[in-house]
Amino acid sequence: FGLLIRELLSKFDHVVVEKNGHVARVTINRPDKLNALNSKVVGELIRAFHDLLMVKEGEDATRCAILTGAGKAFVAGADIAEMASLTSVDAKRLAESGHRLGAIIEGAPFPVIAAVNGFALGGGCELALACDFIFAADVAKFGQPEVNLGVIPGFGGTQRLPRRVGIAKARELIYTGDMLNAEQALAIGLVNAVFPAADLLAKVEEIAQRIATKGPLAVASAKRAMLLGTEVSLAAANQLETEAFAVLFGSEDQKSGMKAFMEKAKPTFAGK
Repeated sequence: FGLLIRELLSKFDHVVVEKNGHVARVTINRPDKLNALNSKVVGELIRAFHDLLMVKEGEDATRCAILTGAGKAFVAGADIAEMASLTSVDAKRLAESGHRLGAIIEGAPFPVIAAVNGFALGGGCELALACDFIFAADVAKFGQPEVNLGVIPGFGGTQRLPRRVGIAKARELIYTGDMLNAEQALAIGLVNAVFPAADLLAKVEEIAQRIATKGPLAVASAKRAMLLGTEVSLAAANQLETEAFAVLFGSEDQKSGMKAFMEKAKPTFAGK
């Protein structure tokens, strides 16, 4: 997949970070447990994304990231063996760390694409929902089955799922705990596209590399405008867009992009 980021890899037991140009791939690597999320895995993911964010725009900067899982699962859910004995205080702490991870992914200045290669249940579905969009293998399964355990989604599922698929469908999925296959997830807008399992990562990599060639300031600005715009009135959101649009005209990227267009040349963006 390209150059391994060794300084990141050495820090983690269950997360692998790789880099191919401006595209990073973050793989949850706990296949013997179907990549189940426990506090350690969540903490490692937070640190991995934090490290990617610390690399400023330049030769090594991340302009798009792919999040996936090793083996047969994306994330099959939270680690029930760890959760079963949690007190309310412990559970709140775990939920807060899950929400922190979701906020880091959602607020990153670069798009994060979930490449769901298998089970994305419970916390796995919530992790995928925090990403900008989801591509799925044809064998993928999605669901929020927490009610089967006497609890509710705790990493943002009750909030992000309705925003993705609509409140009525989200209620149905959360109240019943039913699973969806990849085609069903595509039909309700949970995922953007479905690919054969063998082709998934290559297809997602191709799209991520295409995004990475675009103006990074523009992509970051568009991501921020869409994220913040969903929380305010349409009039306020349009004003937010107007301001963001105007600010970009003070960037080197805008000058480079428009000059290249007029000269029928390929633009080179420096993220400045």
